[in-house]
Amino acid sequence: MPRPRPSSPYSARSPSPMFTLPQKESRKPTTCPGSVSTRGLHSIYGDGLEREAARKPDQKLLYGVGDPTAMFSSDSPHLSSRGSIIKWFWDSAEEGYRTYHMDEYDEDKNPGGIINLGTSENKLCFDLLSRRLSHSDMLRVEPSLLQYPDWRGHLFLREEVASFLSFYCKSPAPLKPENVVVLNGCASLFSALATVLCEVGEAFLIPAPYYGAITQHVYLYGNVRLVCVYLDSEVTGLETHPFQLTVDKLEMALQGAISEGVKVKGLILINPQNPLGDIYSPGELREYLEFAKRHALHVMVDEVYMLSVFEESVGYRSVLSLEGLPDPQKTHVMWATSKDFGMSGLRFGTLYTENQDVATAVASLCRYHGLSGFVQYQMAQLLRDRDWINQVYLPENHARLKAAHTYVSEELRAMGVPFLSHGAGFFIWVDLRKFLPEATFEEERLLWRRFLENKVLLSFGKAFECKEPGWFRLVFSDKAHRLRLGMQRIRQVLEGKSQVAEDPPSCQTQEPRGPHR
Repeated sequence: MPRPRPSSPYSARSPSPMFTLPQKESRKPTTCPGSVSTRGLHSIYGDGLEREAARKPDQKLLYGVGDPTAMFSSDSPHLSSRGSIIKWFWDSAEEGYRTYHMDEYDEDKNPGGIINLGTSENKLCFDLLSRRLSHSDMLRVEPSLLQYPDWRGHLFLREEVASFLSFYCKSPAPLKPENVVVLNGCASLFSALATVLCEVGEAFLIPAPYYGAITQHVYLYGNVRLVCVYLDSEVTGLETHPFQLTVDKLEMALQGAISEGVKVKGLILINPQNPLGDIYSPGELREYLEFAKRHALHVMVDEVYMLSVFEESVGYRSVLSLEGLPDPQKTHVMWATSKDFGMSGLRFGTLYTENQDVATAVASLCRYHGLSGFVQYQMAQLLRDRDWINQVYLPENHARLKAAHTYVSEELRAMGVPFLSHGAGFFIWVDLRKFLPEATFEEERLLWRRFLENKVLLSFGKAFECKEPGWFRLVFSDKAHRLRLGMQRIRQVLEGKSQVAEDPPSCQTQEPRGPHR
């Protein structure tokens, strides 16, 4: 079988294995006609995107009012109607992840297993994290850690979170601990905010494509819907880029939802964006916030990838860095350690809001989504260790992300695959439209299934509510040998040579086996 092209898995920065840098169905959405322009797409965003944009249909979807249960078809005599819907969400989860968990790749025990390049997790820095979390200062037992805390979180942790966010978000003034609520991850945050901000059946605007699990986060408890603000790969001028969010698009989606009798209560922004990797400029952020203020909308800003911007030239700015937020009482910022610190299993998330009614309501739900005292203590110790974060973890993490990103980018270019990437996050938004016999979501899913049959898991665009069939999210934040094998299997599918590729001998010897997750 063909071997992956060689590339050294070791960085000069650290003895840890990684990559070196190369030398060189909801309710039917309203539609309206739109023109296609592709000027500037090829030169700015990579090989082939201009050609692929020409395949776009003549009709443009501007927005879509979501109904998460439109396809609901199962019922259980043992469950309430609400319980049946919750179970249905679980049962209808992507088959790929269930298949993956039954056949996970292991370089020794299951080398023909599935490589997961679909889940956005940072698997590059376990060595750094395990050493830091094993330090003696991380273990402490005292009565307060074994007792019920303030449901907002222990004060010592909220103080550290406020200090941490003040520093890394570059806030104009120190952030306040009383505006901080901590709970077990951003999924719980989305759920809690949706529940306390919206009545049943109300909605949030969200630019699409977006991280698709948010649909469940806001619906299962709060019965809140999403109104998709559809973005596309069309480039309309020199100052525009693919999948660009504009205030005009927000306005059209809002007015469209209102015309269908849907009350919109807020706007969700993800910055850096998932799955696009887009970063909103301070000017864009202010425009979106001003739009929300004009329409009395809450804004939920998910900044969970804010420290995973690995290209130095990218000027990321947190919304908390802006002088004079247009409506601070309706601006709610969330962050977690799941992405930036590679701790998705630890389940730590935090909300920052100046609205004390919102903070108190969310804190009340922390009775069901709280953190143990031990985890709160460990998180406070980690966040206060600025020397380790700045001098050890962030420089090395960024170097490893950049090296892995460069490797995958070069592989995609060698395959002639166009893609979008902006130097942030753990993923590349890959354009596989030219590999679809027809531009349909059915063909997209068939291609996704061929990847899965060839033992590599990706995420297809429909899962992110992308309106153009053929886009896939490819996660690159994984160890060298798994990335090489995954890219080899992707190449086999795209070249029509699908087969189960076991771990090549070169991969087995180039990287020592690390601890399992």
